[in-house]
Amino acid sequence: MYKGIYIAASGAVMKQRHMETVSNNLANATTYGFKGDGVTFRDYMMSEFNDNGDEEQAKSVGMGARSGDGRIMTYFSDVYTDNSGGAMINTGNPLDLAIDGQGFFSLEGNKYTRSGNFKLDSQGFLTTSKGVKVLGGGGPIQVQPDGRLEISSTGDVTVNGAIIDKIRIVQFSDKAKMQKEGDSNYTSSETAIDSTSGLKQGFLEASNVNVVQEMTNMIDLYREYESNQKVIQSFDEAASRVVNDMARV
Repeated sequence: MYKGIYIAASGAVMKQRHMETVSNNLANATTYGFKGDGVTFRDYMMSEFNDNGDEEQAKSVGMGARSGDGRIMTYFSDVYTDNSGGAMINTGNPLDLAIDGQGFFSLEGNKYTRSGNFKLDSQGFLTTSKGVKVLGGGGPIQVQPDGRLEISSTGDVTVNGAIIDKIRIVQFSDKAKMQKEGDSNYTSSETAIDSTSGLKQGFLEASNVNVVQEMTNMIDLYREYESNQKVIQSFDEAASRVVNDMARV
């Protein structure tokens, strides 16, 4: 009986973790440059647990559910990021940039982003919407006041007809090692490599989240979570009846 409660509770926790990922995707569906996340699960045969002792470690995390025959355990494995491109939105704003291909804008503080809704701060530095400076070949890009700013498809930054710098676009050999930092920014333990991808001035890359699919996922997860709750409640009621019957004896 208590094994049944553990299986149902573990399944509920697993669905909750998945729901958190789906909720975050939906919350950022309109965030420029946002890349949706997904979750992966791994099935273990019980013989694997007996051999290497992973079952106790997995139980401590509380994100596993056992199959009906008890021979297979499914555990929450990892969160991955879908790095596919989002749609291009024409804004006409000369400070809006979209990367045409693979790569990331390089930011101050070893940060990277796909979100190109930039602005100029009070000192003329090109920054993200949160004030993080955008890097060029010579460091942070600074534009003189009242200058006519143009950015070419190759990333050349031109002010009043003179090239002053070039937007630095980089890429990484293993995107799976990149970590989200919030505000559509990433960090990576890997060394950045210069990218040959071009730019589209006056465009922004939309989030790649499929809202309809994520809503469907949320409904399915909610139903599965409710089912696990009902199972837990049934076991709890059964346990209470057993205890009461034993007390009468």
